[in-house]
Amino acid sequence: MRPSAGHPSFCRRQRLSSGRGTTLPAMSRPQLLTVVMPVYNERATVRDAVERMRKTQLPIQAELIVVDDGSTDGSLDVLADLAEPGSVRLIRRRRNAGKGAAVRTGIEAARGDLLTVLDADLEYDPADLGRLLEPILAGEAAVTYGTRAFGSHTAFSFWYVVGNRVVNLWASMLFDAWLSDVYTCLKMAPTEVWRALDLHSDDFRIEAEVTGKLLTRGERIYEVPIGYRARSREEGKKIRGVDGMRALWVFLRLRLTGR
Repeated sequence: MRPSAGHPSFCRRQRLSSGRGTTLPAMSRPQLLTVVMPVYNERATVRDAVERMRKTQLPIQAELIVVDDGSTDGSLDVLADLAEPGSVRLIRRRRNAGKGAAVRTGIEAARGDLLTVLDADLEYDPADLGRLLEPILAGEAAVTYGTRAFGSHTAFSFWYVVGNRVVNLWASMLFDAWLSDVYTCLKMAPTEVWRALDLHSDDFRIEAEVTGKLLTRGERIYEVPIGYRARSREEGKKIRGVDGMRALWVFLRLRLTGR
């Protein structure tokens, strides 16, 4: 998680703008990225997920906040020796409340100028965070999404991909935008923007709420391609079809009421 001084925009000063939405004043480039990692019963993968993040070279410094959401499988025991002052922080929620609740806890505790979320299930490669950073550091965007290109070797199932496409089309139509992956985990924005969204979702609806509120604010989302490897139900895949149906309602509610 150390920065690379050879990055072409290492000392660049820029203005971050997303069109109608966030425009940050001219400033020194962001110095710290907060990565929030929600964890619930991820004993089999969480150590590798943290180690991969630790070893990832990014153009700016990064801190990792691991939020254990009331795990009961011993994940907390694995995490106990992974805390590292200054770079890896561990927060424990005693009761499981859902991914959204864990993400909101991480947002509250963040110290970084920028913030993103990285799941602990090894489906995403933390090296792709560098790709999300590039447009922000270049002053081309304030909000970036890592979009997945599903293939036969990466998709969870046929219906998972179809459901993803339906949700994307629904959100794009409602907000007159074009989004190719609303439910990607890798969403990056200034921490002050995350906090201004005033998020309330406790479960997977957090993904739709974040995107819907960003679009309601007039943010223009910059999409960059990333790698992805979906795990199976046997490996612990948690999201289900009902979560897609809930997302449709979240988008409709936000479009009609803004809340």
